[in-house]
Amino acid sequence: NNFPAIWTRSAHTGGFQEQEKDPKFWNTWAQKTLKNALTLQNLNTNKAKNLILFLGDGMGVPTVTAARILKGQLNGQSGEETQLEMDKFPFVSLAKTYNTNAQVPDSAGTATAYLCGVKANEGTVGVSAAAVRSQCNTTQGNEVTSILKWAKDAGKSVGIVTTTRVNHATPSAAYAHSVDRDWYSDNEMPPEAVQAGCKDIARQLFENIPNIDVIMGGGRKYMFPKNTSDIEYPGVAKHSGTRKDERNLVQEWTDRMKDKKGRYVWNKKQLLSLNPNDVDHLLGLFEPGDLPYDLERNTETDPSLTEMVEVAIKILRRNPSGFYLLVEGGRIDHGHHEGKAKQALHEAVEMDRAIGRADLMTSIHDTLTIVTADHSHVFNFGGYTGRGNTIFGLAPMLSDIDQKPFTSILYGNGPGYKIVKGARENVSTIDYQENNYQAQSAVPLSMETHGGEDVAVFAKGPLAHLLHGVHEQNYIPHVMAYAGCIGQNREHCRSRSGTASRSATTGLYPVLSSIATLLTVTRLLC
Repeated sequence: NNFPAIWTRSAHTGGFQEQEKDPKFWNTWAQKTLKNALTLQNLNTNKAKNLILFLGDGMGVPTVTAARILKGQLNGQSGEETQLEMDKFPFVSLAKTYNTNAQVPDSAGTATAYLCGVKANEGTVGVSAAAVRSQCNTTQGNEVTSILKWAKDAGKSVGIVTTTRVNHATPSAAYAHSVDRDWYSDNEMPPEAVQAGCKDIARQLFENIPNIDVIMGGGRKYMFPKNTSDIEYPGVAKHSGTRKDERNLVQEWTDRMKDKKGRYVWNKKQLLSLNPNDVDHLLGLFEPGDLPYDLERNTETDPSLTEMVEVAIKILRRNPSGFYLLVEGGRIDHGHHEGKAKQALHEAVEMDRAIGRADLMTSIHDTLTIVTADHSHVFNFGGYTGRGNTIFGLAPMLSDIDQKPFTSILYGNGPGYKIVKGARENVSTIDYQENNYQAQSAVPLSMETHGGEDVAVFAKGPLAHLLHGVHEQNYIPHVMAYAGCIGQNREHCRSRSGTASRSATTGLYPVLSSIATLLTVTRLLC
């Protein structure tokens, strides 16, 4: 249901194409969309060999809509009628994001939900709601495992790709069990927690699931002994190693992997010079902390999310049993927290590019792909802007209260609150389209907050139709595991004779791959 013609801005038609005046244009387009929708009645009940989760951190529905408009405008179009890659997914549902102890959630408790299948308290990763934030002694016995581990245990290759630190909230729930998301290394832990036997998250990355096949993102400084100079930023104290236990986790990993086709890389050139067919395990740590915003990225030294995803899939797909890949566009969230909508939206557009690249490298016949967010933000855009108005532009009228212009994009709270001479700042006196412009907010805060509304869940591939309606966020990994025949619910995958069996609950027939089916038939004939 692509827009039938490339849209170009037209001054003569008040911002829209002449053909849009004709009802036939809209009716034809809708009928084409209907025809496509009718084909979806033939449900894809294959077994999902591969599972991919794209997580846009902080990518609420207003962010998706604004990113769609930005993508179109970057291509010289009006924007509104553009399709994001995620817009093309046939099934869409809503996820309820609250944490067990929070109406408006954080990224740690939500990550535990969509990775481990269990809702949890804010600030905790990979532990149930029985664990209390920052209380080390509530960890033991309350650990919950993630779909990444279920996939690994089933013989699949597994990977994590993020634009944040690899030990940040989202990725850490895939492998760690920590009552505090901020325990990046032992340097960030209270001494009593270390003494009580709690492990920092960086250490758990390498110890809990020792052979994660692909790990890419930032967070280099948490892997090296305290005050060790960073390889890319020598002598810059804030980028130096943080570890008090004096361990060099990268060296330990390299030593362990040297006979297992393991490669460690820390810049784009090294990453893109790898032959993925010669690499079984990849550790890529491209910055001491988070990766830079895509708008500020040094394209010579730092890979884009799309480039990282492409290398990851090339390595992971060599496993005949398939793979599980977690991809996080993690800095959408950071842009919003800083009130920098332009940074946030460009991050979302880059994640959409990565979704498109993954689509070209996989098949809907055997790959279940899900795109969602952990939570939203108090970001929005409005003001009765005209068709094709730049997404970062002004509303077409002045405020009837203070007689000043305002940008379409606004935040409910955050650092963009500005009072000049006792009144709201006049945005026409500043460059509101600058990359780091902080959009105005109603309430002053040093950091803008998350939003509490439901987030969209886009799905395509085997059993994608199980994501429908409104669900709890922790439902997501249960669907992925069911589709991939991993984890706790596998009765539908194989009967005792080895053939695919009917599921009593859904009436679906997830089938084994053709090779496995062939082997089964051969065995029965013998």
